[in-house]
Amino acid sequence: MFKNKIKYHFTPLTITSVLMFLICFQFSVTAQNKAWNPAPFEVIKSDYKTFKTTQYAHVFSGSKHNIVRLAPELKGLQGVELPLDTYKSGTNSALKLKFKENVVLLIGIFQENGSEYLQSNKLQKAKLVLENGVTITGLPPVNVYAISFAKGTQTILPDAKGLYAILGVVKSNQKLEFRNAALPDGKLWNPTFIVEGFSDEKPLFEIIGGENKPVVDEGIPGTEENQGGFEGGRVVKVGDNYHMFPTERAGEKGVDYYYDRVKTKIGHWTSKDAIHWKREATIYQASGTYAVTEDDNPMNDRRAAIWSYMPVFNEKANKWYGYYLAYTVSKEIEPNHSFGRIWRCESTIDGINGIGGPYKDMGIIMEPGLDSQPWEGRQGVASFFPYQAGDKWLGFYSGAYPFDSWADYPKKSGKGWFVALAESNSLEGPWKRRNKGIKPIKSIHPFFVENPIVSQLPNGLYIAIFDGGPDGWGHHLPNMIGYSLSKDGYQWSEARYLPIETKVNKWWDIMRTPLCLIPEGNDVYTIVYAAIDLKKRFHPIGMVKVKLNKEVMQSRLEELKKE
Repeated sequence: MFKNKIKYHFTPLTITSVLMFLICFQFSVTAQNKAWNPAPFEVIKSDYKTFKTTQYAHVFSGSKHNIVRLAPELKGLQGVELPLDTYKSGTNSALKLKFKENVVLLIGIFQENGSEYLQSNKLQKAKLVLENGVTITGLPPVNVYAISFAKGTQTILPDAKGLYAILGVVKSNQKLEFRNAALPDGKLWNPTFIVEGFSDEKPLFEIIGGENKPVVDEGIPGTEENQGGFEGGRVVKVGDNYHMFPTERAGEKGVDYYYDRVKTKIGHWTSKDAIHWKREATIYQASGTYAVTEDDNPMNDRRAAIWSYMPVFNEKANKWYGYYLAYTVSKEIEPNHSFGRIWRCESTIDGINGIGGPYKDMGIIMEPGLDSQPWEGRQGVASFFPYQAGDKWLGFYSGAYPFDSWADYPKKSGKGWFVALAESNSLEGPWKRRNKGIKPIKSIHPFFVENPIVSQLPNGLYIAIFDGGPDGWGHHLPNMIGYSLSKDGYQWSEARYLPIETKVNKWWDIMRTPLCLIPEGNDVYTIVYAAIDLKKRFHPIGMVKVKLNKEVMQSRLEELKKE
């Protein structure tokens, strides 16, 4: 990246001094930014709920707005969930809180002019303690002010008009030192999204636990030739055995990390518990050969990178089929994965136990062509997953890096990760884009749905579990596994997102793709997922357990039937 390299010379004394300074500085920052001491309080004559001020906390009832960033001083305090609409319109009733001692109330003020937000100049005897101290999805940056209240029942800001947030109550002797927490604008997370368990509705899934570290990580047997870890694919369960077919970002020893996502393999791993895994075989291996032209040209190797292997058992044929993605790879044009083609293969061994193959290719079932649409973009067709709906087979297919029009082909692409449905009378095909693929499905999320895998819940509801998009690489997306529901497999609901880190240690920075939603009995499901720890080149595999709420499942089905 940098052409000019500057050389610095350090003596041992200099290095020691620098290290001591950094240690002392880090200790000072950590000590200064410790969580403030909460003070107890009670909401008087109101049905307003309280919330714990943490990541994903639901700040306003009647909304999807949640905290995605907060200064550590606020963590663990107790806030009050205010009704969004009445506070924005200034029609809210007075809020009364009862304090058992003298306290300091922490108020979040949005940094935007207008009558719908309470303005900081309307506060009396308030002290600014945290600039940019909280990020709330879809809303302007938040400054945090401290207001002192005496022991007893107090009416909170009775003359204030406009929306604000009550983020916590601390003891009056708490030392509140001003600083700029420098947290980002919540409007970067647009649109807002529903976090499971942090909204007005009951969650469909409860996170009940899982492994607090990766289950497949660098250094375990089977990863010796894998430089970059894993991404995408599917896990299925046959009898008591789990079978995982991940994309292995194999790369090449001595070659930089960018090549990991070019020279890929499809591996086959097995496990008895979805925790301890053994690598069995390589199903497919990509060539890793870069394209020689920038367009979709047969001169290029169209199997340069292979991804997203999806095994599906065909009961009629009594054998396993595999659907996978092969790319042309450009070295110069974003995205380097271009002009995806979906291949179908079949196990050469009949029966449910033939899942390990070997597999033989049966040909391409979807590819760029005359029936493609500009939204499929330079990367499409970028994934495929088939499932049965009535007497038809449907398949989620995807596109990415869309063209505004074909005039932008082949390299002037935008941003967006979309899905639509293809249709067939059989798993073999032919597969056709439904409604000629004119529009992608935006009811799930308007611009990011990646690698959906479909199954059915016990009451017949279809569920698609998918990669909800990163909070990284310049994107501000949920950074959680998402799911969408459908009553018929055709119409799909707005996504909900699973905050796995609320019940297991968060070892990742960027959540990526779920590989399964496997029922285990007693309404418990296993999710195996790929994620990224930015401190390392190798992208590991994790596992978590969730529990289905059947009452919520049935109510969601009834809601979808009314639509």
